[in-house]
Amino acid sequence: MDEEDTSVDFLESPSDDIAAALVSDRSAYEKQKATLQTYLDSLPYECESIDVMQAKLEYIVGKLIICAESKNWLVLTTWDAILQCWLQMRYPMTTPTRAKLVRFYYELCLLPGIEVRVIRSWADMLYRLLGSKTVKRKLEATDLQLPWKPLWDVLYKELFPKGRLVEFQGNRNLNNILLYVAESCKRYFPASDILGMLETFLPILTPDTTLTMIPVLTSFLPPTHTHIYLPVIFRIWEAFNSHSMDDRFLELAGILAEEHVTGKEGLAGEEGGAAWKDIGIWTQEEWLMLVSKGIESLYVPVGNSSQSLPPTSVQADASAARQGSKVKKNISRISSLAKLFVYSMALDGPIRGDSASTPGSPNGQQMGYLAGSKALDSLDKLITSTESFFHPSNSGHWTFTLTNLLQRLTVEFADRWLEEQQPSCKTPIAHRLTPSLRRAFVNVLRTPALLAMFSKDSFSISMAQGALRVMALLEPTLIMPELLERAYGGLEVVNETHRTTAVLKMLAGISLPLVSEIIWRPGQKHLLPLLELCLPGIDLNDPNKTVCATLFIVSAIQHVKIGDLSMHHSGFALSGDAPGEELMEVDTEDAHIPEGVEMSPFVSLGRQEERTLVRESTAGFADWVTSLFRRVLALYENLPEEGGKKKTTGGKSEETVLKSIKSMLDVVTLHLSDQLFDLVLNLVFDYAATNAKSNAIRAFGQLIACLARAQPQKTLDKFLPSCISRIQEELKYGASSVRTTSTHDLVPSDTTLHWNMSILRGCLAYGAHSLLKHKEDIINLLSLLVNKTKSERGYTGTAAIVARVMHALSGVYPSNNRFVDNDLWSQPEFGKSHNAQWGQLYEAKDVKVEWHVPSTEEVQFILDILDRVAAPALDKIEALARSTEHWDEVVRNDFCRQVTRQYLLFVRSVWSGLPSFLKEGSKDVVHPCFDPEVELEGLLVDHLDVKAGFVLTDPNDPRYQQAFEHRIRFGNVAHLAAVALRQIQGGEDHLDAVVAVVKAIDTYFLDYGMSRGDFITLQKNFAQSREVNRVSARQKENSRIAWVKRAQVYHCGRLYIHALYRRRSSLDDTLLKEDLAELCLSPYTRVRRLAQSVLHSACGSYVRATRYILPSIFNALSKGNDPDRIKGALYVLGNKGTAALTMSEPLLRRQYLVALLECQHEEKPSIQKLVTTFSADSLIHLSEEVIRTSAYTAATPGVQAAIRTLEAEFSAAVVDRNLMAAAVKCAATHTRICLEETDKTVHSILEIASRPTTHWRYVHMATKFLMGFLRRDAVAPPELARFFMAQTLSPQPGIRTSAEQYELPSQTCTTLIDSLFRRAIVKTAVLMKIRAYAKTDDELWLCKWQSPFARTISINDPSAFLAQLDQPVNEVDGFYVDLVDTGFLAWSKTIKCYPVNLTNSATWDSASRGCLQAMRSFIGDGYYTQLATLWSQESSKASGSPHLHTENVNFMITLAKLFNGEHLHLILPVVEPLMTDADKFKQAAAAEILTGLLRGSKHWPRQAREELWSWLTPRFGVILTQAKPDTVAYWTSFLEHTLLNLDPRRFQPLVNWILSLHLDFQGDSAFSMTKALNVIVSFIDSVGFRFNSVSERYASILFNNADSNYAEIRASIANALSLIAKYQWRPAYPSVDALLTACTESPDPLQIRRGFFSDHVQSIIDNLPKWKEERFSPPRVSQSRYDKVGLTMLLWLWVSLYSPEACLVRPHAMALLPELLSMSELSDNPELQKYSSSVLRVLSSVYMPPSLTHVVLDKLVSAIQSSESWRIRLHALPALVVFFYRNLLTISSSGVLKVMDVLLDCLSDENVEVREMSSKTLSGVVRCSQRQNIIPLKNRFISLARSVKLPSRTHNDYGESLRKLHSAILGLCALIESFPYSVEPWMPSLTEVLARHATDPPPISTTIRHCASEFKKTHQDTWHKDQLAFDEDQLQSLSSMLVGTSYYA
Repeated sequence: MDEEDTSVDFLESPSDDIAAALVSDRSAYEKQKATLQTYLDSLPYECESIDVMQAKLEYIVGKLIICAESKNWLVLTTWDAILQCWLQMRYPMTTPTRAKLVRFYYELCLLPGIEVRVIRSWADMLYRLLGSKTVKRKLEATDLQLPWKPLWDVLYKELFPKGRLVEFQGNRNLNNILLYVAESCKRYFPASDILGMLETFLPILTPDTTLTMIPVLTSFLPPTHTHIYLPVIFRIWEAFNSHSMDDRFLELAGILAEEHVTGKEGLAGEEGGAAWKDIGIWTQEEWLMLVSKGIESLYVPVGNSSQSLPPTSVQADASAARQGSKVKKNISRISSLAKLFVYSMALDGPIRGDSASTPGSPNGQQMGYLAGSKALDSLDKLITSTESFFHPSNSGHWTFTLTNLLQRLTVEFADRWLEEQQPSCKTPIAHRLTPSLRRAFVNVLRTPALLAMFSKDSFSISMAQGALRVMALLEPTLIMPELLERAYGGLEVVNETHRTTAVLKMLAGISLPLVSEIIWRPGQKHLLPLLELCLPGIDLNDPNKTVCATLFIVSAIQHVKIGDLSMHHSGFALSGDAPGEELMEVDTEDAHIPEGVEMSPFVSLGRQEERTLVRESTAGFADWVTSLFRRVLALYENLPEEGGKKKTTGGKSEETVLKSIKSMLDVVTLHLSDQLFDLVLNLVFDYAATNAKSNAIRAFGQLIACLARAQPQKTLDKFLPSCISRIQEELKYGASSVRTTSTHDLVPSDTTLHWNMSILRGCLAYGAHSLLKHKEDIINLLSLLVNKTKSERGYTGTAAIVARVMHALSGVYPSNNRFVDNDLWSQPEFGKSHNAQWGQLYEAKDVKVEWHVPSTEEVQFILDILDRVAAPALDKIEALARSTEHWDEVVRNDFCRQVTRQYLLFVRSVWSGLPSFLKEGSKDVVHPCFDPEVELEGLLVDHLDVKAGFVLTDPNDPRYQQAFEHRIRFGNVAHLAAVALRQIQGGEDHLDAVVAVVKAIDTYFLDYGMSRGDFITLQKNFAQSREVNRVSARQKENSRIAWVKRAQVYHCGRLYIHALYRRRSSLDDTLLKEDLAELCLSPYTRVRRLAQSVLHSACGSYVRATRYILPSIFNALSKGNDPDRIKGALYVLGNKGTAALTMSEPLLRRQYLVALLECQHEEKPSIQKLVTTFSADSLIHLSEEVIRTSAYTAATPGVQAAIRTLEAEFSAAVVDRNLMAAAVKCAATHTRICLEETDKTVHSILEIASRPTTHWRYVHMATKFLMGFLRRDAVAPPELARFFMAQTLSPQPGIRTSAEQYELPSQTCTTLIDSLFRRAIVKTAVLMKIRAYAKTDDELWLCKWQSPFARTISINDPSAFLAQLDQPVNEVDGFYVDLVDTGFLAWSKTIKCYPVNLTNSATWDSASRGCLQAMRSFIGDGYYTQLATLWSQESSKASGSPHLHTENVNFMITLAKLFNGEHLHLILPVVEPLMTDADKFKQAAAAEILTGLLRGSKHWPRQAREELWSWLTPRFGVILTQAKPDTVAYWTSFLEHTLLNLDPRRFQPLVNWILSLHLDFQGDSAFSMTKALNVIVSFIDSVGFRFNSVSERYASILFNNADSNYAEIRASIANALSLIAKYQWRPAYPSVDALLTACTESPDPLQIRRGFFSDHVQSIIDNLPKWKEERFSPPRVSQSRYDKVGLTMLLWLWVSLYSPEACLVRPHAMALLPELLSMSELSDNPELQKYSSSVLRVLSSVYMPPSLTHVVLDKLVSAIQSSESWRIRLHALPALVVFFYRNLLTISSSGVLKVMDVLLDCLSDENVEVREMSSKTLSGVVRCSQRQNIIPLKNRFISLARSVKLPSRTHNDYGESLRKLHSAILGLCALIESFPYSVEPWMPSLTEVLARHATDPPPISTTIRHCASEFKKTHQDTWHKDQLAFDEDQLQSLSSMLVGTSYYA
């Protein structure tokens, strides 16, 4: 019987199916209710009903609607947070309500001109409502339809911003947020709009926009009706070489594969579902492309390269500099690849037999697919081909990628497997995974995962272990024996710690199958031996190993009870105690083991035998537990001394060890049986009674806490009496009586006291009911301790004890974390047979969570502590604090050093232990901090009041009132102490007391409910616990502890909600403003930092707290304040949350910005640095969108429509109409005040900036602020424009002095200032233009305005339209077409153009005319002269290459456009001398001015344009002639900037001059020749496809002159050819329909297989042989025509292959392939050889369409076969390997046979290097695809080896015989190396053949030795098992192969 039959599949647990069947027919709402019920049932208190929470939802939605109606967007975002709190409670929401809320937030995200921060919060809310992280989507496409076009309109302006607006957008990231919205919502875009989307997107997809438009395509297209868009997507993908595109399309493929695994039977239905084709939903050709891209993504170095080069696509994306990549998204390509493989698997082909041992001819081909699945077969080939790269000895940057692939594959497979087990699964039976597929899948991944388990980096190890964990649950019989073999091996060796830690981590991952007999029956008996083996791992000297050992113990013990079962009767009678036993029982009688065979410990026996073995093994638990605790105590004794500021034990590693040991002891003590617990308790008690170790005080206390948590009553009864008596005795004799306030080393005499206090702290931490019994003892002890412990260590220990006690008494927390419920644990039967329950998993509804809920007695206990201990402590502080006028030095000292620290710390600890004791009631808010004129109290955010298990909630309860008075008194005393300490002047001895007061205020404010940090930690803890024992989110079962933690997180979530949005009482205000805010301005850094931290946290919890303290903070910034107060105030204001608030409120914004600018009076450098930092940070909150968001007046039809539908979902009273009316009224007032305040702010800043005394840095800062206030919906005041213009020329007097002070060149300061002002003028002018052109609000904010000069024409006949563009423009009715952003793939229907003769001009409104006049007034006779002087200054910016300054060019464009050339007569005389000046910076200034003039003359009157051209045209020749190497770049930049995206016919004189340039390739000066050629290259790149009319003529010239003598010219020719091909490539279909049809029907729809230069290339190919014969001899060989032309061609191929359009050069590269190979052998020209080899390698590794692979393969094979040169063969073989690997699945069987034939031929090559290279290649090919031919190949090589007898060295046939024998030996070695990690049945016999030749002459002996050493290296991990395949003689032969024959043999 097969071993696999002896265990039931863990993932096919019957309960899953039953549960799924129960819920499959219920509605989504009912399922939500059922899920909620499991949460509510797990809590110990009654929660709100669904109706109550529905009313709360209605209340929240009502507020959202009012805010949206009144356009109060900032207040709306605060109510978003309340909705988020509501969602966190997991109450059900009906599908229509959810759909309409999604629609509401979707419409909000589309509002134009809203602050990015606000839109981000709405997008996040949208994502939460859609619930995209969950397994089941909250909404289907049938529930919701969203319009995509409005989203595209908003996104378009972000992706393609208008001209000069680009530089003012900054890093706003809105495009990524909107794409995120599209991606989240694409499922809900109507499928009927897919064609509309394609008609919108495809026409604007050009080579220059791919990086932008591909993300748009993948983000918008709905995942249904894929037949419409997949063909065109694959064609586009095939045509471009882009890493970003690969990412996006692989991600899309993964999503679609998962989405359509159901085929036509899924939710998309017959029409929208994708039909299953050849492999999954893919055709054979599509699949091959997907897998080829996947193989490329692994970055594995194949061939002879030691390192993998980055793919060409990465560089291609980087080189696409013009478009840039505005879209950023982290895509896990590996996850997508895993999805693609897993969701394409099905039984879709014949099953492949295991024919590796089947005889046949070498030409016989294997038929069928692995397990009958084509996708799995592809995966098998991929894994097999990369198998050797998983081995630790072969690690590199690829290791993480490969192991990540393993992990993701297993996760996706388990996810799909579980989904298909559920009755609700819609996947057709024929497409589902089967057990045979599962087994084959695990078999494929097993070997690489086992190899990677010992990787060198921890990330790869964890990935491999994650994969093994899932596989162990999928197929335990295949995985567990292998893992346990390695586990025993790794734990038994002592000298390989890396293996030990890896094994321990692995065991922690597979602990569930190890301990659960349901999953893998033979596992349980191995538990105790493994636990015993890992004990030595607990070692302080090896922290990493200790952590790993404790991790394994925790993972295993959390599933078992540690109890001796051997004493109970035999397990044979115990049946029926395992769930579903009858289903699992298997007759094992047939499992007969032959006699004489040693039984493996991993073979599964029958259930009874296994249980008997397990029972016997549990007898060792007592010894193991004793050894464990003794080991831990020994470790404690060797700890370093405790100490330091944080009172840690040693360093970080020791702390980590202690933390891990505590976690381990927690779990171990919890799962001990009563007998073993008593044993441990006595052992620990004896140790505690006889020892007091100063270095282990804290650690030993943790150990006691672990015991107390498990059984509090026993622990407390055992330890408390002795602890109390010892503490009393120690205090009696003066322990802790010396006053100290700061941390220092432990006083030796206090050790016993602290030892016992630590034990006490552990005892009192848990089990509140146990404490009641000792109530009086505890209270008396606390009273004694609080008064007697005076050292810092003593009173902090006392505080920790009282905090523990209070938390134990008042907290609501789970009281049982065992792996089974208490009811079951306490049953006698369970104690006798608990091994049957090991690894027990539960569903959420089956877990009974036991909680501690405070009883009446425990509440009274708390109140007694408050009355009898805490109150007297406060009395002492209060008495001293109220008598400050009578203080002398002694009293002051007493107050500072003792009373405040000692007593206040105690009371603070009391309240820190009571976060959920007292529920806050309603408060009387004295300072609401809202302006009734513009705000409504009804819209102020209020916290969501939910039940959270607070102990005292009724304000009328006397206990509540008693506790409340204590709390208020605590706050008042903290205030008194703060006031008293503020009066102390001088000295620093009171700082500790001040810090104590700040911490007390912190506790008063923030120790309520639950803090955000603690809640997030709990969430992470739960997530980790949940993931450990499940393989998929679909799995309903988990360990009990995971469900207990889930209940705890849910309870804490309710507490956390109470900590948010709290109201302030008058005491709260006093503590905030008078104490905390003042302490934030303290002169002491330590106090200031702590107070600021507390203040920011408090402001985050209390409503309007920040506004309340801001006035006092602003006051601290005024002149005359102490520098430390200013610094403190700056830190408070600079906090991100505070800055965001101040910058969003107009009044606060003005105060903040003015306060920053007025800080220049303070000279302290640290303050100036802060001002600079915070002013820069504030700029992100300063934009036109921020102002518009707070003063929004535009119509919102989309939001209004969403509101109407949302209102209909709720009752009529959902909206308070009175509040709505008041809100709308307030909104108008708010808008008016906002705009008035904004104007005031601008004038205030302008006034400061205009002062003559203002420092240049502050002018710079003020200008940035003023630029932020420039906005499109209001014209800047004329005085602002005047200020900007005046400063463009200002040399800023005093800058030089400032520059010297700050160590900056003065030019830098000047340039910094004037360039900023130039940008300000540009922005002012651009916004003026936008405002003048836009007719509606949407046009204004969506950038849809139309220039009055522009016209729109239809493109009915694209070819006629293009022909028209090549004709000279008609001066009467002609038009210019500037930007042709369509017509690459398909043409759009219309395009924008500009008439030649303009009949109208822009009309400015009066405000704009004022601005214009202000600017014009500054431009006089000397303006441009001064401007040119400034621009001609040497730039201090370090730059890689000379370039024009964009801000200068834009400034000139702006002036030229604003004044229509009226200043031309002033400019030209200034430019003339600069153009020919020897100073390169003056030439740069001339180029910048001319560029601006030419681009700005776009709409000038004809006369002005003609004047400019008549002046400029004669000077072109002069400019080019005088250009020097250091200035030529400026003039080529001038060309590029001028012509880019404008119609070249606007610059006809310039174009005519460029085209008339004579290109000389044979002159004497390389520079003068390159100048002209570079002008042409720049021209081609700037005008693009418009060059096509003359491109053929230039291409001919370039090819004819490819033999230039100069490398620079050859490089320019290569670039020019690449550009010409790029722009000639325009498939340009007349319509999108035509494109889609062609992509479906045509073999080459995008024309990527036609070579654009075929004739020229063929001509060169024809001539190369002749030129080769004419080559000069060295050293003049590089001057040969063959070499020069060859280098030009290679450079061209190289540049093209690294470009996005690499496909265009592919036909030419294939034609040149034989020549490339012949060039690679020319060792006399290293450059030619290097380039040819590199191009060959790149060509082999780039993606090749399946239809072309056979062509390349044939050329490579024929080149190797036909070449007479061994060097060609040597260079071609690596290329063949790379090509073979990259196209593994694409190469046909006949192609593989050709490769095999050529490799077998090369094995007998005359050159030994070729032979060895072919042997390497052969092993890879055999491993990947030729396993069925191994036996024929083996027989062939053996017969050849036997047939050759080596004659003596002097014999004529010696060389030939040696070659033949070497080829046979190499063939045999190749076969052995093809299976590096296994021993095949045919392998051992080869050792005898090879051993016979181990002493033959080299190279035979060296080949054999190398093969043997490789074999040893790759098999050392499994040698204990592999050696069994060899007999004694074969092992001796293997030894001989390794070392040769002994001399003495």
